Amino acid sequence: MLRSFCMLAALGLIMAFAAPTLAEEKEKEVTLKGTICCAKCELNVAKACATVIKVKGKDGKDMVYYFDAASHKANHGKICQEAKDGSVVGTVKKDGDKMIVTASKVEFK
Repeated sequence: MLRSFCMLAALGLIMAFAAPTLAEEKEKEVTLKGTICCAKCELNVAKACATVIKVKGKDGKDMVYYFDAASHKANHGKICQEAKDGSVVGTVKKDGDKMIVTASKVEFK
């Protein structure tokens, strides 16, 4: 019983230290270059305005990355009704079937 408890405690400590390291590796900053536009007004793929960047994928198909709420609010006025080429630096995560970018830097050409 004591041996099982010690093994479980050791495993818990290993996981506690490994989990933050794994999370940091998953959230690397990437640079996306493409067309920054509105998912509703420009792409007609959403019922409400949403700021997105449309990027050509390696296979030649377009990939659409949605901005997170804060990035959307800060940048949407510049692109709604008028798409602009640009780049976004930030972290990307998958939320359901959407790719969400948390932008740390947005540049328009």
